[in-house]
Amino acid sequence: MDIRSAVDYGLARRAALVDLAAGRSSRLEACDADPYLLRAARYHGEDLPYPCPVCRHRRLRSVHYAFGDALKDASGRARRARQLESLARNYPDVTVYVVEVCPDCAWNHLLRTFVIGTAAMSTAATGTGRD
Repeated sequence: MDIRSAVDYGLARRAALVDLAAGRSSRLEACDADPYLLRAARYHGEDLPYPCPVCRHRRLRSVHYAFGDALKDASGRARRARQLESLARNYPDVTVYVVEVCPDCAWNHLLRTFVIGTAAMSTAATGTGRD
């Protein structure tokens, strides 16, 4: 699966955690996951190999959201990581957002975004990438 336009939000995550530890933000502000995000984490999320950075519970999950015009009504839905390969083969441009979520304390943070799809293959073959 070809990935393009990847953005990592690790520095923003670290800054949010530093602000929380220093008292510049409250746990209420940091742990504000929407009920829909918590539900997506429960049913579509995948376990992460490290604990929640706020409450230290081991149930930290990642949720992948896929967006794209070609997805029509399915745009914006949570997906499992294994489903992304199929989306990449069958649609031209799909933007994926990966969110870290703790179902216990409601911590959530955007980890990364990237674009997948058949457009990546065609631009690589022709050398006419837009990036």
